Amino acid sequence: MSDRDSHGSGGQLDLNQLRTFLAVYRTGSFTAAARRLGLSQPTVTAQVRALEQRLGRDLFERQARGAAPLPHAEELAARLADPLDRLAELAGPERAPEPVHLAGPAEFLCTVLLRELAPLAEQGVRLRVVTGLTDPLLEELRAGRHDLVVATGRPRGRSLHAEAFADEEFVLVAAPLWADRLGPATPLTDLPTALEALPLVSYAEDLPIARRYWRHVFDRRLTARAALTVPDLRGVLAAVTAGAGWTVLPSYLCRGELASGALRLLHQPADPPINTAYLVQRPGGSPNPHVALVRERMVAAARTW
Repeated sequence: MSDRDSHGSGGQLDLNQLRTFLAVYRTGSFTAAARRLGLSQPTVTAQVRALEQRLGRDLFERQARGAAPLPHAEELAARLADPLDRLAELAGPERAPEPVHLAGPAEFLCTVLLRELAPLAEQGVRLRVVTGLTDPLLEELRAGRHDLVVATGRPRGRSLHAEAFADEEFVLVAAPLWADRLGPATPLTDLPTALEALPLVSYAEDLPIARRYWRHVFDRRLTARAALTVPDLRGVLAAVTAGAGWTVLPSYLCRGELASGALRLLHQPADPPINTAYLVQRPGGSPNPHVALVRERMVAAARTW
């Protein structure tokens, strides 16, 4: 890059500053970039500030938990990523790629996704998996602690790149004991009232999944209280299968139990509630080739679900 690209500043742009800029852009954090580059955080901050002074404009918006790229940073990263990655490949000796840090909902990762990613271990891919709620995981992604996050909603702002990944359909289920008590003759108009008199098993006290089902399918407010709460949908599944009551679950989680008869489907609406999961990463990709391998495997698997 010549001095004509530096908006009037003299001399060539510093290659180390450009590498540091790209690391901050990709990790979303000065701290994470320092770890990746093996530098101190003050050194990373100083190099980025020096580059900003040379260019005559800010590249990042400093935030409490990271650094959000400004429009000129997006343009600069797009121009730098390929040539700097090619230069890094020539620098050798080649090092083994770092582990891929993947995060998302415990139930989806442990029940569905890890089964799809297991074959990558034979290719030398190392995975580090963290589970949790979407909002904290996205904040950690911005801070450079994860490479990929499966999110239950689309993140706001421009600091992260999100693509629709998979749709999960919610189903209303109960163990045969409770399904038989309702009986096949219960009219659909009476089903919500009849169910609210029976024990409800939920993920949380505020019944987020069941309330959404009631609004979407029955167009009414759910007034029941949970008989049992378990902050893991696999625990909800186990409790309902054992006869604790009824619940609403993502269909991927209870498909086997429905097929075997261990659970009964209580209602099959023409338009079931669906939630879209998003695959989220920082803009600009990652220099770690195994991140791309994991992402490609996840996207290919999602097409078959």
